[in-house]
Amino acid sequence: MIEVEHLSKRYGSAPAIKDVTFSVEKGEILGFLGPNGAGKTTTMRILTGYLPATSGTARIAGFDVHEDSMAVRKHIGYLPETPPLYPDMTVEGFLHFVARIKGVAAGDRANRVQSAIQRCNLQERRQTLIRKLSKGFRQRVGIAQAIVHDPPAIILDEPTVGLDPRQIIEVRNLIKSLAGEHTIILSTHILPEVSMTCNRVAIINRGEVVATNTPEELLQQLTEGTGYELEVEGNIVNLTTYLQRLAGVRGVEQLSNQYLPEHRHKLRISLEPGQDLGRNIAAIVVKSGLGLYEMRRVQASLEDVFLELTTEEKPIDAEKTIHTEPAVDSASPASDSVVEAAQTTPTTSPTLVPESTHPSGGEDA
Repeated sequence: MIEVEHLSKRYGSAPAIKDVTFSVEKGEILGFLGPNGAGKTTTMRILTGYLPATSGTARIAGFDVHEDSMAVRKHIGYLPETPPLYPDMTVEGFLHFVARIKGVAAGDRANRVQSAIQRCNLQERRQTLIRKLSKGFRQRVGIAQAIVHDPPAIILDEPTVGLDPRQIIEVRNLIKSLAGEHTIILSTHILPEVSMTCNRVAIINRGEVVATNTPEELLQQLTEGTGYELEVEGNIVNLTTYLQRLAGVRGVEQLSNQYLPEHRHKLRISLEPGQDLGRNIAAIVVKSGLGLYEMRRVQASLEDVFLELTTEEKPIDAEKTIHTEPAVDSASPASDSVVEAAQTTPTTSPTLVPESTHPSGGEDA
């Protein structure tokens, strides 16, 4: 339904987007995800015919956005980040106006307006002046004007920006209800929006698409953050040595313990993909003679993927990697026996899973 191939846009010598390529299948919701200034809005404006591209092609419903711009506009519904509303019109009057300028036949206009009002749950506000509506209802009117002509493709740029939590949930459910009948690109930098709404994700950073996949596949392929977090009491030097020696353990980190009682420590244990060593880790803690206060799985999240793909340097936080010299002989029978005993402990089967202003219109690059 939507095909973007090697799309680029430059402002003078400054690239806004570079060689952007992705596709969206019919009935799918694609989350177009990226930090502020990554190029999301520029891409959306090219797809809607608002901006020309410097190079590359984009097709919507088989029409080229450059060669058949008017045909493309008939086949898309567009919600900019700031909805294009007329505040002194009523909701119903505005939607009739939009339907007329979008070419809806006079005989179908009333039905299309009624359908848009119902789908966006605007029945009780249909005769209300738009200027009297809350931010959430204005956003709904913005979505209604995007779907009033029943387009096969809908492009939504930051549809929940500025909404309160309840309004976000309502708009999110509305967007999900449009899937299947419509193909949707949802541009956002709000991570929960993507994981709860979209079938697939395209992540853009510094004008380039750095990953395209389902959220589940991205979690499996691009993150390291599977493992466990422990809160233990006692000397953790020996424990660290034992854990690092356990097959399947990728690394051990000490987390900040500034809010913990004295002699208590928090550790994060990263595992190799597909490993589930919870019982082994617990056995090592017990055999080391330490007190175990907490042990919990660490699941990768879309935020981990986002940070991994859009951050050149790892974020600075309260964590620090343990570099303490071991207090035990790495070849000592005692240390080996703890690890060997833990490795023979039966394990369970579950698998782990954790904008720049440009001179042309101020668009997000």
